[in-house]
Amino acid sequence: MHKSFNHKIKVYYEDTDAGGIVYYANYLKFLERARSEALSDIGFSNKKIKKDFGAIIVVKSCDIDFKKSAHLEDHLKINSFITSFSKTSFIMNQVISRNDDIIVNTKVQLVFINEKNKPVKIPEKVLKNLKPFIFKN
Repeated sequence: MHKSFNHKIKVYYEDTDAGGIVYYANYLKFLERARSEALSDIGFSNKKIKKDFGAIIVVKSCDIDFKKSAHLEDHLKINSFITSFSKTSFIMNQVISRNDDIIVNTKVQLVFINEKNKPVKIPEKVLKNLKPFIFKN
């Protein structure tokens, strides 16, 4: 059984369009916040990874499937877990839901790179802390 990262957010006026529906690009911001909080949950931050390992984590690709709309003042939950990894990258699935309704389903490929924008090996300390969140079929 794997663990998952859970992050809750509330939809504010600034997140919506004139009709009170979350503007599509803001879902990417919600997902980024959830990934940053996931790092924090395992004892890291983007700044700490850069300082300690000389690396940063970047999004290589994002496959996003919009299922339903979220609205002003909705309370959303973002569930994040890892489905695969390689030496330099991993795939994180993130699901945004409202109660039992899936709003957005995403698959994000994240890569560790150095200051020259070249892929680098995921630091062993980071990988060790991520392992409980890897979903195994």
